[in-house]
Amino acid sequence: MSILGAVTVPHPPILLPAIGQGEERAIQATTEACGEAMRFVADLRPDVVVILSPHSLLYSNYFHISPGKGAKGSFAAFGAPQVQMSCVYDTEFAEQLGVLARQAQVSAGPLGNRMPELDHATMLPLHYLQPLLPHVKVVRIGLSGLSLKEHYRLGMLLAETASRLSRRAVVIASGDLSHKLTKDGPYGFDSAGPAYDRRVMDILSHGRFDELFDFDEDFLSRAAECGHRSFTILAGALDGLAVEARQLSYEGPFGVGYGVCVFRPTGTDASRHYLSRYDEIRTARRQEQREREDRYVRLARAVVEHFVRTGSMPRLPEDLPGDMKERRAGVFVSLQEHGSLRGCIGTIGPMYDNIAEEIRHNAVAACSQDPRFTAVTPPELPDLVYSVDVLGPLEPIPSPAALDVKRYGVVVTKGSRTGLLLPNLDGVETVEQQVSIAREKAGIAEEEDGVTLERFEVVRHF
Repeated sequence: MSILGAVTVPHPPILLPAIGQGEERAIQATTEACGEAMRFVADLRPDVVVILSPHSLLYSNYFHISPGKGAKGSFAAFGAPQVQMSCVYDTEFAEQLGVLARQAQVSAGPLGNRMPELDHATMLPLHYLQPLLPHVKVVRIGLSGLSLKEHYRLGMLLAETASRLSRRAVVIASGDLSHKLTKDGPYGFDSAGPAYDRRVMDILSHGRFDELFDFDEDFLSRAAECGHRSFTILAGALDGLAVEARQLSYEGPFGVGYGVCVFRPTGTDASRHYLSRYDEIRTARRQEQREREDRYVRLARAVVEHFVRTGSMPRLPEDLPGDMKERRAGVFVSLQEHGSLRGCIGTIGPMYDNIAEEIRHNAVAACSQDPRFTAVTPPELPDLVYSVDVLGPLEPIPSPAALDVKRYGVVVTKGSRTGLLLPNLDGVETVEQQVSIAREKAGIAEEEDGVTLERFEVVRHF
């Protein structure tokens, strides 16, 4: 058994007295638990610790394994440049992991090393660990926008790498919980925040790792969690093992959840091979999603699936509702995959004979012509989630005061430059943000005047 144990730890820089300036006392239980967790790690006498960091390089479709012999970093971004750290990488482990990933067709490796310095989510656990194990080697891995299944598979490859190299390894999953716990916190409140923290801490403290798969991407986004993918890689590293799990602490006084747990393998357990559970859960969730879709979304899905598989534009069904065949309007078709945007193309006003034709043409464009993304491929189709926005008429407005980010979209125009932003988008909380993003899309600088504003309402179909 090469994976000796694992821990989950948060990474608030305020834990360090040089940064907290006394505020760290509000999370004293977290401070003590982090120290206890690292004593647990040190007592296992590992050859290498694998640190999974949400703040290392994050690519949408690739796990970055930090290359080189080692790295340095500091907390200068948090006002403490004097707090510096360094570590030595286990280059053999990193290289072997990359080889196994290529063989298993898991997208992982050392390419694109645009941030070689240590990040704070890596340095926080090292702050507690290095006084106990000053010479332990490190492997640092970033998360990705890939599915939870791929994160779990990467964890399994960590265990296989440790076994092949006869390394005594410990996995450190660095990650805060929800950032939406309180109204007065820095990120505001969403009911998904405390719900996420309660549920994930219950799962982790009992080692029920298969339940990490049973989280809807929209729910994770609403909760603004940080560590779920770290936790899922950790779970994969312990695949097939009986695990003694223990919660050391949980706190959330600043509106962000901090949880610390430790995991000690106690032997093999054939019932804890959980990868198939992902497919079962996703299949059930996909079916539920499709049953909820209305005719607008079902048409967009049918068009995309036909086009991606055949390369040709499908004919429209004969039995479409009258509104779709008889009314004209601008339409946006959006695709999401694993909670991230995968394509979005639309028209401000009607370009075709009816809404159905608008959906058909924009659905094809969204899956194949959005310049921000590569074209959708057939293996991606089962995981795509669709929405169709039907735009109301444009209404000129005298100023941003007439906008409401939840109710109205905005069109910003100057000359031939036009930028549009739909209403009720995740992460867009203020009118100022909404107008600024629309300006940016149009290429209109903030200081430019002579800009006209229009608003519109949207009927969103899921």
